[in-house]
Amino acid sequence: MSGQALTPLDPSLAARPHDTVGVEVPEAVIAALGDWARQVMENASAPLRDSLSRTESDLASALHASQQSEAERESLGTQLAQVTEDRDQALAKLAERDAAIERLTVELRHARDIASDALVGKAKDQLAIAGKDSQLADLRKQLERQVATSATESDARLAAEMELVGATTARDNFAAEIATLRAQLDAARAVTNAA
Repeated sequence: MSGQALTPLDPSLAARPHDTVGVEVPEAVIAALGDWARQVMENASAPLRDSLSRTESDLASALHASQQSEAERESLGTQLAQVTEDRDQALAKLAERDAAIERLTVELRHARDIASDALVGKAKDQLAIAGKDSQLADLRKQLERQVATSATESDARLAAEMELVGATTARDNFAAEIATLRAQLDAARAVTNAA
């Protein structure tokens, strides 16, 4: 019955309105027609409802996938920012280490120059000391000769002084004896003159 058009038994009835016919459609027919119309509507709309349901499901899946993609994109953006920050920090540390290595290299070169200069200076000093040691040995010998000569002269001078002291003492003793003898002589003359 579905899909077929209803054809009136009497074509003249189809041309007239229902109220002029004077025939009422029974409730059972109206109910059956309503059921039939609902069934036709359901049959016609079922594929549409299924398609709509599938479309809604597909849209929900697509929205969920889009939200997940957005969340993953934000997560990747955050990770990229973190990786970029870590890379920048690593580059900054690398630059600091390069600067420290360069500074230490310059300091090491300077220290090597100082050590080399010190070794050269030490070698020169050792040569100078060796030369001065030779000079000092010569001076020591000269000083020892002069001390020996001076000691000899000093001994001779001391001996001369001792002799001089001895002579002076002897002279003083002689002078005292002469004075004593003169006094005795004068006393004897005085006694002689008095007699």
